[in-house]
Amino acid sequence: MKPIQRTFWGFLLLLVALWWLADNTDPATLTQLFAWRNLLLQTSGVLAIGVMSVSMVLAVRPVVLESRLGGLDKMYRLHKWLGISALVASLSHWLIGQGPKWLVGWGWLDRPTRGPRPPMPEDWAHRLFAAQHGLAENVGQWAFYLAAALMVIALIKAFPYKAFLKTHTILALTYLALVFHAVVLLKWDYWATPLGVVMALLMAAGSVSAGIVLLGRVARRRQVAGTVVGVERHDLLKTLSIDIALDAGWSGHQAGQFAFVTFHADEGAHPYTISSAWRSDGRITFIVKALGDYTASLAQRIEVGGRVRIEGPYGRFNFEGHSKRQIWIGGGIGITPFVARMKALAHTPQEQQVDLFHTTAAYDPHAIGLMKQDARNAGVRLHVLWDPRDGRLDAQRIVQQVPDWKNADIWFCGPARFGQSLRQALTAMGLNPKHFHQELFELR
Repeated sequence: MKPIQRTFWGFLLLLVALWWLADNTDPATLTQLFAWRNLLLQTSGVLAIGVMSVSMVLAVRPVVLESRLGGLDKMYRLHKWLGISALVASLSHWLIGQGPKWLVGWGWLDRPTRGPRPPMPEDWAHRLFAAQHGLAENVGQWAFYLAAALMVIALIKAFPYKAFLKTHTILALTYLALVFHAVVLLKWDYWATPLGVVMALLMAAGSVSAGIVLLGRVARRRQVAGTVVGVERHDLLKTLSIDIALDAGWSGHQAGQFAFVTFHADEGAHPYTISSAWRSDGRITFIVKALGDYTASLAQRIEVGGRVRIEGPYGRFNFEGHSKRQIWIGGGIGITPFVARMKALAHTPQEQQVDLFHTTAAYDPHAIGLMKQDARNAGVRLHVLWDPRDGRLDAQRIVQQVPDWKNADIWFCGPARFGQSLRQALTAMGLNPKHFHQELFELR
């Protein structure tokens, strides 16, 4: 989490610092509310369009940033934080612009005395921008209303996933409208400063990314078609194991990575962890749990012979840690990356000591039998905890089962709150926080 936290706060501070250095407002003029209004409009506007731009760039899944930010799952968490920040900054921008007008209308504030109209700028570019102020204000206002509504909807997890994807396409269009608003209304003097350069680069990158979204070209070069060649149901676990034969073009993957899979065009792409090791044979497997309306219906809709599209691989949940001693913790469907890793170790053994803790609310003897076989083949010590029989897994149980746990890298995949509680408990007991690796598999 720390890389994305540093990136988030560092970026906000950078924008504020650049604005502070760029603004040349005379403090002596800040004696009235409307003078402060104009100053704060610029500040909030810079923050709003800045974070929107970076959020738009992250929406196209630039893999070049994965190693720096810790994987696409972390990048999407940053994308979410930036989206919330954009909503707060743009709402503040709108309130700063409209609030004083309301106060004047209600009679709570005197209308400022207007001086003579300033002369038109001599520079032709400045004149062109000045002539578009009225249009830019109107476009920005209506684009803000639509963007704010879409951002709120995107944060509501109960909103259907395929509709959520469509909101992001519309957001790309509203972003371009807000870029027009920002370019025209950004204080002219700012463009000749480092702030102007940074804002131009951010909005250019964001606009290109918005175009990629609108044209449906997101990660197109990382997509490969395939055919479903096998489907195995595990009804007790409410999961499906889906085997796919890929067409040419897949570059391979590491155990622990995930991909976006489109089983049905009307639903769009969903992210699933890859549960098979790559053997250069063009085969890949996904284990899908019925967690929502679509995945619950997948068992009835998917057919052997059906065509699918896969995009990826993504993620840095790759078991490359500081120590050869590892502890794996898979909660529920979070066992998937560990299944892939065990299959990889069975074919390419490594000098590692590994304890795998799998905690589950439902016990499927067949699935557990397959897992035990994978663990034996990989030389992994398996601990299966069935909640009704063994109780919930906690940090104390891990410490008791693995005496040298402080020297281990811990890899966790499962419910986010469960992972957070384990991290807090283990770090409080002496684990180096850098040695706890958690998949943040919540992409919205």
